[in-house]
Amino acid sequence: MVGGSFLFPFFNCYTSIMTEQARYDESKITTLSSLEHIRLRTGMYIGRLGDGSHPADGIYILLKEIIDNGIDEFIMGKGQRIDINISGSTARVRDFGRGIPLGKVVDCVSVINTGAKYNDEVFQFSVGLNGVGTKAVNALSEHFMVRSFRDGEYAEAVFSRGTLISENRGKTEKPEKDGTEVEFTPDPEIFNAYHFNMEFVEHRIRNYAYLNAGLTLFLNGVPFRSENGLLDLLSAETGAETIYNIGHFRGNLLECAFTHTNNYGEEYFSFVNGQYTSDGGTHLSAFKEGFLKGIQSFFKKEYRSDDIREGMVGAIAVKIKAPVFESQTKNKLGNSDIRSWIVSGVKDATEDWLHKNPEDAKKLEQKIISNESLRTELNAVKKEAREAAKKISLKIPKLKDCKYHLEDGLMGDSSTIFITEGDSAAGSIVSSRDVLTQAIFSLRGKPENMYGKKKSAIYKNEELYNMMMALGIENDPSGLRYARVVMATDADFDGFHIRNLLMTFFLSYFEELVSSERIFILETPLFRVRNKKETRYCYNEKERDTAVKAFGSAAEVTRFKGLGEINPKEFAQFIGPEMRLVPVALTVLQDVPHVLNFYMGKNTPDRRDYIMQNLISEL
Repeated sequence: MVGGSFLFPFFNCYTSIMTEQARYDESKITTLSSLEHIRLRTGMYIGRLGDGSHPADGIYILLKEIIDNGIDEFIMGKGQRIDINISGSTARVRDFGRGIPLGKVVDCVSVINTGAKYNDEVFQFSVGLNGVGTKAVNALSEHFMVRSFRDGEYAEAVFSRGTLISENRGKTEKPEKDGTEVEFTPDPEIFNAYHFNMEFVEHRIRNYAYLNAGLTLFLNGVPFRSENGLLDLLSAETGAETIYNIGHFRGNLLECAFTHTNNYGEEYFSFVNGQYTSDGGTHLSAFKEGFLKGIQSFFKKEYRSDDIREGMVGAIAVKIKAPVFESQTKNKLGNSDIRSWIVSGVKDATEDWLHKNPEDAKKLEQKIISNESLRTELNAVKKEAREAAKKISLKIPKLKDCKYHLEDGLMGDSSTIFITEGDSAAGSIVSSRDVLTQAIFSLRGKPENMYGKKKSAIYKNEELYNMMMALGIENDPSGLRYARVVMATDADFDGFHIRNLLMTFFLSYFEELVSSERIFILETPLFRVRNKKETRYCYNEKERDTAVKAFGSAAEVTRFKGLGEINPKEFAQFIGPEMRLVPVALTVLQDVPHVLNFYMGKNTPDRRDYIMQNLISEL
């Protein structure tokens, strides 16, 4: 009774406060316009925002949405050319298709769910399906201009942040081919301090060319064109590193290509109606199944799928009328009804190519047999390593795990493992980490250089074996337990060397982790500048000098020599929601062997010359 009388006043007070703050009535109901919704919930439409430093950042999605319209015209046999020009923060795209009907120009770029892509007679295999893409670009642009040309006439409209500023219509002053021109400048209020990385744009344009043989795309006047489709794509990605000539098949609805290299793991490129599906989906799994069945049928042997696919590089592109994607950004295909005909088509194409190329078929079978032998050897080494690990501990040494992992839904999507340099650095992170989503694996020092060694060598190296087991990637990179693998090393020569050794490990055996953008580098401040009122953390000398200038003679500067020197209370902010992560990305697969050999292989005269030419004197 005493407890009840004690709590009662607090309960009344709590109820009163909640009633006042959370009153739910008609006044709380809000209706947003479609353009307001796009600006408020930008991630639903274009995924991440970013500043242009990552190929998946929003400004590239805006560019893609506009180019996709030109691609759709080409697929329908209208327009053999698309011009893309980027100058500073403004992009302009001109296609030579049919042009938006002049009376609907404003509606087609500003009214959600308006367009012709619901009509199979007009667009059969469209990338854009929901009538949203161009409208999102409009809503998220500081300046947006659309101009359509049809039969010697034009219609033009100018918008700012989705609001119509002006429109015009009339006859063209000079002859203009039919088509649509769009010019836009992403809104700096949405995309903070952004810039277009032309290397990312060029890579995207190359993919468009590979997927649309016969189409010419001009990027700032430079032409991109492919006559052999996915065959050209794999040639560019693998270079001269293939074990046999690239297999290739192109039909009306299905195109695929495949080859093998001496690298570990698998690498795939999958596309639907010209859209790169970075997370694969039904079409990719059907391609793998069809290739497996084609190999087994041709050689009349029940080779295991992992022996067949080890070292494989493949690509598939399909055209379907009603693709079902998991999100507006279209990263993964979900249609289940397409599996059977893709499996059948890939199986037949694989068998046919092997029959027509007997020498290449022999090399492919030799690769499978070699994979089989390596797997047998690896299994023996695995058994020994596991027995040794059992004797040491039931837990993985040097791993401080978190509660949620990649497979655990929304919380798992935030899971991160920091690979640190020594116990000192690990101590700072352990004291300040989020135990729900942040794990730490501590290295003893510099790991072994694994360049040029068999995968079985991992099992003979206790530290790298433990790290592999901690990540969950022993059998397949898809078993990764964390959404992000973050290399957290000191910003000095030893720290950079450790990063290189770790990257050599991942690129040699688990390249898929890098290509799927799971590997990151943690940026931590080099300097702390403070006075009695304010503290600033600076990541480079320029930021330090700016802070010193702002604080004047009262500035106190501390140089952090290593992560272990940063106070755990201070460190918490550097691995919190605003932590700076630099993604490790691959541009072209064929560059990997050359880069690894140059930096991590034998000390050649070329590397010595490079080091001598790039030495920095600190006298």
